[in-house]
Amino acid sequence: MRKIFAFLFLSIIILSACEKDDFCVKNPITPNLVLRFYDTDNRETLKDVSSFYVWAEGKDTIFENVKTDSLYIPLNSLTEETIYNLSSGNIVNKFIIKYTPKDEYVSRSCGFKVIFNDVSFISDNTWIKDFTPENITTIDNQNEAHVQIFH
Repeated sequence: MRKIFAFLFLSIIILSACEKDDFCVKNPITPNLVLRFYDTDNRETLKDVSSFYVWAEGKDTIFENVKTDSLYIPLNSLTEETIYNLSSGNIVNKFIIKYTPKDEYVSRSCGFKVIFNDVSFISDNTWIKDFTPENITTIDNQNEAHVQIFH
């Protein structure tokens, strides 16, 4: 009987010393910038961009020859500016995003995420005719479009 109690006592001590596993269920942590493309003549209608190429300044192509009406692109959390080249056909449009990155604690399992404050957008408006808004207070999620691009 003593052996059973000793075994149970030892088992309880061993099992209570184990840590529970932490898993990060919030994914993605750092939000991407969400762009939606609209018809410049009918601003309520989504319009696909065809023969579409996207690349960050000094980087390889992210998207090649796609047809889409929305785009999720990452921002560089180590700088205060990200420059993307958006090409439709043979025309390249430079799209500059300026922001102030800030680390925000999420949880022990997820660590930190970056949110982007005081975001502003600049475009050389070649094939992009217009975009709204020009400024955003914060990008802290990617649940909806941040920028509407009219072409």
